[in-house]
Amino acid sequence: MRTVAAWLAAASLLCAQPAAAPGTIAKIREEAEKRSQVMKHLHVLADRYGPRLTGSPNYEAAARWAMNQLSAWGLVNSRLEPWDFGHPGWSSERASGHFISPVRDHLVFEVMAWTPSTNGPVRAEAVLLAPPASPSKEELDAWLNENAPRIKGRIVLLGRPREIPVSFAATQKRMDDEAVKRRLEARGGPPMRAQQPKTEPGRLTPQQVNAAIDPWLIAHGALVKVLDSGMPHSTIRAFQNRTYDITKSIPAVYLRNEDYGRAARLIESGEKVEMEFDIVNRTHLGTTTWNVLADIPGSEKPEEVVMIGAHLDSWHAATGATDNATGVAVMMEAVRILQALQLRPRRTIRIALWSAEEQGLLGSKFHVEHNYGTFEQPKPAFGNLVAYLNLDSGTGRIRGASVFGPEEAAAMVRAALEPFRDAGVAGAAPSSSRREGGTDSTSFSSAGLPAIGFFQDPIEYFQQTWHTNLDTYERAVPEDLRQASAVIAAAAWQLANSDQRLPRFTSETMPAPATPAPPVTQ
Repeated sequence: MRTVAAWLAAASLLCAQPAAAPGTIAKIREEAEKRSQVMKHLHVLADRYGPRLTGSPNYEAAARWAMNQLSAWGLVNSRLEPWDFGHPGWSSERASGHFISPVRDHLVFEVMAWTPSTNGPVRAEAVLLAPPASPSKEELDAWLNENAPRIKGRIVLLGRPREIPVSFAATQKRMDDEAVKRRLEARGGPPMRAQQPKTEPGRLTPQQVNAAIDPWLIAHGALVKVLDSGMPHSTIRAFQNRTYDITKSIPAVYLRNEDYGRAARLIESGEKVEMEFDIVNRTHLGTTTWNVLADIPGSEKPEEVVMIGAHLDSWHAATGATDNATGVAVMMEAVRILQALQLRPRRTIRIALWSAEEQGLLGSKFHVEHNYGTFEQPKPAFGNLVAYLNLDSGTGRIRGASVFGPEEAAAMVRAALEPFRDAGVAGAAPSSSRREGGTDSTSFSSAGLPAIGFFQDPIEYFQQTWHTNLDTYERAVPEDLRQASAVIAAAAWQLANSDQRLPRFTSETMPAPATPAPPVTQ
C-alpha cells in the first residue's frame, strides 16, 4: 500500500504542473490539425527513401534528408551521430522468380537480407526437405548426411508449408475503452513479442539448426534456399542472415505461403518442379552508420533535455512506412509545430532518430552508453535527461503511455496528457521494468533513465504490416498521425516547461538491472 505521504507527494506534483496554458495547447492542436505536414514527411521517408535498412544507401540518404530538414526548420546543432554498426551495408536491387514446370507462373517472394546474389538467372529442380524439429546434434548430423546427395545443383525448399486456417474475423482497428483501461492497468507500453518456447536440454534450438544448415547448403552445392513466409494473403515477413556475411549463406528468399504450399504439394504428388530465380543484391563497404539529432535549445536550462525519438531504419520487404516512418514523421512534425508556433522551451527539446533498431536497438543503445551511462555507472550528463519519449507501434492514434519511474512520474505525464482525453488518450501508468527489448525506449529504461513509451491503436500493425511486404504509405491513417503529432508536441512542451522535473527512482527505489538475455547462437 502507498503511504499517505506518497499520495500527498503525487497530489502536490499534479498541483505544481504549470503545464502549457490552455491557449498554447489549443494552438498546438490547431497547427497539427489544420496545417499538418506529417503525411508529407511520411511520403518522403517511405516513398523516396524506403526501405531504410541500416547500412544501405537509402538509410544514409534518409538520415541526411532528416538532418537538413530539421536544420531548415530552425533547430540548432542538427547533426549525424556516427557509430560503428560492425557489419557492411546491404541492399537488394532486383529479384524475380518463376515456376518453370510443370506449370508456368511467377513467384511472389522477398529476399533475405545480407545474402548473396544468384549467378545470373538460376534454373533448377526444387526439392522439399523438412529438418527435424528440436533434434539432438547427433540426429541433425544424421539428417544432414542422409540428405546431402539430394541438394547439389538444386533449389531447396526448407520445411513443411505452414497450414493457415481460414479466418472470418475482422482485423482489429481500434481498442475500446475497456481494452485501453486494461493496458494501463498492465502498466501500458507496447505489447511484447511472443517469447520462443524453451528448448529441452540436449536438444538444438531453431537458431542452432539454421546455423548448421547454411554451411551444409554451401558445402554441398545448393543454389537457392527457399523458406515459407508462413503468413496468409501473400503477406511476407522478411529478416536477415544472422551472420551478416554473404559468404556464409547461399541466395535465400521468403516465398509467399500460397506459392510455397503449391510447390510442396506438386513435389509430394510426384511432379518434377522446376523454378528460376534471378536475384541482384549489393553489399556496401564501410560499417559506420548514424543517428540523427537536433535541438530546440532551452531558454533557461539548456543543459536539461526532454528528448523525443523514433527509429529511422526499417526492414527491406517494403518501404518501412508503419515501422517506423510513421514514428519518425510524428516526431519531426512535433518539433515543426513547436517551431512554427515560435515556442521557446525553458529546457532543451531534442529530437533523436535511431539507426539499427531492427538489429537490436543498437543506435539508441550506443547513444545511451556513450552519453549517459547507467544508474550504476553514470556519466556526467546522466542527471540532465528529464525524459525520453518514444513512438514505435504503427499508425494508430496514441491511447496512453508507460512511464519508467515512480507513480509520481506517471501522475505528471498523466497531467500532461489530460488535455487530449477528448482525443482518446486515457492516461499513463508507471513501470519499473529494466528489461531491454522491443523498442528504443527500453535502451533508456534499462539504463535507469526516465523513458516514456506510448501505446497506440493496433490498426493492422502486428498482424499485417510489421516487418512485411505490406508496410507502405497506403497503410497509414492521416488523422491518427495528426493526433499523435499534437500529443507528442504538447507533452514534450509541458515537460520542458514544468517547474518540477519528472520524478525519478531514488537509489533506494531504483529496480535492479535486468539479467541480460543469453546470446543467440549463430
